[in-house]
Amino acid sequence: MAGRCTLLRTRHALRCLRLVTRVRTALQGTAHTAPQLGVPSLSQSCRFSTTRTPVPAGPSRLSTRSHTCGELCSRHIGEEVTLCGWVQYLRQDLFVILRDFSGLVQVLVPHDESKHELRNTFCGLSVESVLMVKGRVKRRPEGQENKNMPTGEIEVCAESVEVLNTCRTLPFEIKDFVKAGLSRFTKEHMSDHPQSIKSEAMRMQYRYLDLRSSQMQANLRLRSRLVMKMREYLCYQHGFVDVETPTLFKRTPGGAREFLVPSREAGKFYCLPQSPQQFKQLLMVAGLDRYFQLARCYRDEGSKPDRQPEFTQVDIEMSFVEQGGIRALVEGLLQYSWPEEKGFVTTPFPCVTYEQAMQDYGVDKPDTRFGMKLTDVTEIFQDTRIGWMRDAVAQSHGCVQAIRVPEGSEVDTMVVREDGSLKSPLGRLLAPTTRHQLLRVTRANAGDLLLLAAGARERVRPLLGKLRLQCAELLEGHGVRVRDPAVFHFLWVVDFPLFLPKEDAPGQLESAHHPFTAPVPQDVPLLYSEPHKVRGQHYDLVLNGCEVGGGSIRIHNSAQQRYILQNVLKEDVVLLTHLLEALECGAPPHGGIALGLDRLVSIIVGSPSIRDVIAFPKSFRGHDLMSNAPDFVVEEELKPYCISVVWPSVEGADRSPAPPPED
Repeated sequence: MAGRCTLLRTRHALRCLRLVTRVRTALQGTAHTAPQLGVPSLSQSCRFSTTRTPVPAGPSRLSTRSHTCGELCSRHIGEEVTLCGWVQYLRQDLFVILRDFSGLVQVLVPHDESKHELRNTFCGLSVESVLMVKGRVKRRPEGQENKNMPTGEIEVCAESVEVLNTCRTLPFEIKDFVKAGLSRFTKEHMSDHPQSIKSEAMRMQYRYLDLRSSQMQANLRLRSRLVMKMREYLCYQHGFVDVETPTLFKRTPGGAREFLVPSREAGKFYCLPQSPQQFKQLLMVAGLDRYFQLARCYRDEGSKPDRQPEFTQVDIEMSFVEQGGIRALVEGLLQYSWPEEKGFVTTPFPCVTYEQAMQDYGVDKPDTRFGMKLTDVTEIFQDTRIGWMRDAVAQSHGCVQAIRVPEGSEVDTMVVREDGSLKSPLGRLLAPTTRHQLLRVTRANAGDLLLLAAGARERVRPLLGKLRLQCAELLEGHGVRVRDPAVFHFLWVVDFPLFLPKEDAPGQLESAHHPFTAPVPQDVPLLYSEPHKVRGQHYDLVLNGCEVGGGSIRIHNSAQQRYILQNVLKEDVVLLTHLLEALECGAPPHGGIALGLDRLVSIIVGSPSIRDVIAFPKSFRGHDLMSNAPDFVVEEELKPYCISVVWPSVEGADRSPAPPPED
């Protein structure tokens, strides 16, 4: 592997990789005609002929249709058009609403006796049949316009129709699946399950039908435009090279559980990569300088609304860079690629330290669209008569912290009355001076709710951080506007601890990010004496309370990397021999970041689940309900891999799927 890095440093290898990037970006349909940064153009590099017969551009180019349904308007009146699409519905045998990806258009069914065959064809259609309609565009009669329909000013008078395919009765209606629910057949076969699970399961089972909905079409098309703009920005404005890294790899120390892939060598397995982390560092050792990839990543962990066993990330790595350079690149990338209809992204993004985030919000990915910050009121309760609170303050790192919830009387715990008294079981135990101090420090007003927690700081902060978010949800459920869904608040969180105590073994340390993150230079001496105090050069990008990106400056010194793996994390360094050897071959300082594309797009479109922005996602349990994957294979197919299945014993065996692990 180290030898491969040296080979990639050759001028010929680097030129080949950059040429592949330009070809790939050109084939993706980018609007730019030539790369910047003094790199030869695509036609110069490949000596392609640029003489072509001009072909009209647009979504109907190279198609049997002349127009899309949704593009027709008053300027097309009088034109003959050819449309292709699906029957959305029939209206009183007078009109057919035809649908394609661009929208809807009304097709007038002729009632002339001379066209009775054409009329009979239309009247015999089933919903979702596929048609090719030829006709002439005309203005709708006065008073029959539909202002709620983009094509509502016009209609198409059908002159011929070809039924390209018919459609059987579907399990649900395409036009309004979520609201309309399920067909009678489906309800009879899924009556034992809750309605929400029913709907989600049906969407997964018939994903190719669910994708016909206008919302899913809009989500996928927005995602495509976002990705194209990202490619333009990285390749043409900053000289990045798009490199595909292997999918079959080996086990990586630490991190999430990985998927195993058997090989034909007995006892040997590949692993699907959690991320291209090691490969992108090796590309920096190879002298590629700037790498990016739309990377497929795999983690064998429980599925949640914002997680999938396979997902996509915008993977970025740079040589000779510091944190500020990476953050500036990402801010420019998002500003350039941000959908116009979603407003403007203001840069630079605010930045807080990990300690500040935990102190103010109780979480390391705070939603800054609303206040309700944590307030330390420990001093007020130093001499309290409340025993459990006094004991909490007396312990090591003990504290009392509070959250003020404006208009929180809807949630009702410790509510401030008009006269300044507290409606709470603690109210009678608080001295008047303590109560007044508490109201003053928290700035509580009549009708506000105060939430108090006492104990060790590392437990109190996360507890109140979760309560803060739950209060926002409860208030919104009562009609109080707390978080504006149309607002996008980006935030950088920096200076994370490099190591954290293991949950199952508090005396041992594990990487807070991953084992390749470099320590803050000032903290390097602590690495060899008090590693738990070392801060890492790790940075997270947060959007509306969700982590949408994470990265770090990497360790480029082999000795330091080996010490952290072997002495601090107690990992087997043999697993990373290839990386350690590469770092000994003149590795440059480098760093990078990975943006979670699925999560980013889901926030942009306002979806609570990343499944709504992925074409073919997995279910909550990681299953593909459409194809029934994972599935059994016969024993004969396992023999070449020297694998046999050991089934659980029948007695007392629970064959039901285990619930996914919680974070």
